[in-house]
Amino acid sequence: MPLINRNLSKREILRQFEEGEISITEAFELLGEKEDLSIKNPNEEDKSLERIMEQLERMVGLENIKKLVSELKAFIEIQQERQRRNLKTESVVMHMVFKGNPGTGKTTVARIFGKLFRELGLLEEGHLKEVERADLVGKYIGHTAKKTREVVEEALGGILFIDEAYALARGGEQDFGKEAIDTLVKAMEDEKDNLIIILAGYPREMEYFLQANPGLKSRFPIQVEFEDYSLEELIKIAKLMAQEREYSLSSSAKAKLYQQLAEARRDVGTEKGNARTVRNLIERGIRKQALRLVEQKKVTKEDLITLTREDLV
Repeated sequence: MPLINRNLSKREILRQFEEGEISITEAFELLGEKEDLSIKNPNEEDKSLERIMEQLERMVGLENIKKLVSELKAFIEIQQERQRRNLKTESVVMHMVFKGNPGTGKTTVARIFGKLFRELGLLEEGHLKEVERADLVGKYIGHTAKKTREVVEEALGGILFIDEAYALARGGEQDFGKEAIDTLVKAMEDEKDNLIIILAGYPREMEYFLQANPGLKSRFPIQVEFEDYSLEELIKIAKLMAQEREYSLSSSAKAKLYQQLAEARRDVGTEKGNARTVRNLIERGIRKQALRLVEQKKVTKEDLITLTREDLV
């Protein structure tokens, strides 16, 4: 007798029962376990929400995002309270468009949204399924719809995050990307109670993509602008990244990093001079520091935790 997977979602348990893969007894047993697991101490739930909001607050910049999260959290909670009191409620549609250059925090914020909406009861799992055009578009007729449906199935209960979403419309009317869009639109309707889709990409390309698909634009009521970080904000991010790894930046290292980031923006633009660039510079600095320290006869704790100007090359 095959072992029963006890980590299934409610949706998957019901599907397996309907298709005869598990018995009614097994289905009730698994659903019962799910119910037990879903019972939370209200205080614990409050603490989870608090931790999620604190995580967002710790992020550098993103003031418009933080304001939006507070609004969405309040809206969901009030609609739930109205429902409990048998009052009319507004539909909770949370499909979104994230417009911003790489390294502006889009994926991180999407993960936070997943956790938040799970705690608020809007999503069953709250996980993030991150994909791009190649994960959705097939090579022959009918292949795309199948691939896209499989991706949607994996995202159910959480957030489907489609990066560089505008690439789905690059090939014109005859391209299979249109089939992916049509399949996603259908999934948004069929799975509206347990799926949130976030389209993300460069600001200009995303605006063009949405204008070319007016029916699609109306299905994404929340549009979020992710502004590029200032150089001062990037230095704060660098300090946080170093602290997470138990390193610190010397004053001269911070000055050198500021210079490197300013040069990156001047040479290749803001889309290449954001948090992703900072992470690469910090990680490379840690490797350079290691090469420097192995040549020293004596290494102190201070040496081990300090990144200097010469490490940032």
